[in-house]
Amino acid sequence: MERGSPRGRCALLALCSALLLLAASARSAWAAPVEDGLLSNGDFETAPAGGFVKSASVAEGASSIPGWTINGTVELISAGQHQGGMILIVPQGDHAVRLGNDASVGQVVEVEKGSEYAITFSAARTCAQLEALNVSVLGGVSQTVDLQTLYNIEGWDAYALAFQATDEQAHIQFMNPGMEDDPTCGPILDNVAIKKLFTPDKPKDNVVLNGDFEEGPWMFPNTSFGVLLPTNLDEQTSAIPCWMIESNRAVRFIDSDEYKVPQGKRAIELLSGKEGIISQMVETTPQKEYSLTFTLGTAGDSCQPPMAIMAFAGDQAQNFHYSPMGNATSQAANVTFTAHAERTRVAFYSVYYNTRSDDHSSLCGPVIDDVRVRGLNAAAGLKASVGLVLSIVGMVGMVLL
Repeated sequence: MERGSPRGRCALLALCSALLLLAASARSAWAAPVEDGLLSNGDFETAPAGGFVKSASVAEGASSIPGWTINGTVELISAGQHQGGMILIVPQGDHAVRLGNDASVGQVVEVEKGSEYAITFSAARTCAQLEALNVSVLGGVSQTVDLQTLYNIEGWDAYALAFQATDEQAHIQFMNPGMEDDPTCGPILDNVAIKKLFTPDKPKDNVVLNGDFEEGPWMFPNTSFGVLLPTNLDEQTSAIPCWMIESNRAVRFIDSDEYKVPQGKRAIELLSGKEGIISQMVETTPQKEYSLTFTLGTAGDSCQPPMAIMAFAGDQAQNFHYSPMGNATSQAANVTFTAHAERTRVAFYSVYYNTRSDDHSSLCGPVIDDVRVRGLNAAAGLKASVGLVLSIVGMVGMVLL
């Protein structure tokens, strides 16, 4: 077959088309969105070229730590490693990274544009001075997490932040924003994971979304500290979909594998008194009466009593002490309110600052679950009104007689 013949040109065109389709298919397969779980080498347990070296600092370079890009001085530390008279904390496994002043590590992941994701990570501070960790996603979120407050005696905590993907790739970066007086100080990072979030469908006869807290960030198995949710005032992009964390301190996302949960697999443990507030704006009809119901419980983590929560619904506020009957580990609570707008705020915080009885340091508190807001039954309201009218008529009749 001659190359210049019509048949030859058609064959060549068909071959080129097939190759283009194959390339597009390969690219599509390569660019599949990231799966839920650890990022590539998210636990920093994959050895760099030359293996692990105790107290090995790595300079800027894309291949210094497998799966991560490096900016500034980043130290790959090992469990049991000493600094002066202190042992460095590795949250899980044998290795983690420590970020020097203005240093960062980052990774690009394939995501689904427009979808929401939660990033879960473990962090610890190195020194007693104030340390923080900035978490950012290019074009998405940028938030600095204060590591000064320790929520448990292990010296590290797991946190979760959310972002909405603005492109098909997300550049996730962790940075030490401080200029420490001691250059050997700096936050420690470990166990970086991701999870695609979904907004639950609106339940029947309940205007609260995700009121059972079943939708939330990635949780690592076999960890007993839950996941902390720091301040977040954007209900549209939240690690706990539809909920906001209004306060300076975090609340804890817990699961039934390690904690007592009133219902289902997930719940929220309230920490730090008024400094740990979770809330949601729900759709309501002005001048209509509603009932806020929820389950109050304990996480089973040796939290010292008394425990109580303050519940808000519109202009109503009421506190509830945890005092279950008999062998019960949870109790139902209810607040009745009248809506005055098309959106009404419901919120919860712990009345007390509670700690665990086994160490007197780890923060804990009451658990909330199964949050519901329902309109009061109109028929019941009418029946009550009719009963009131009949009572008044009867009293008037007695007076006249």
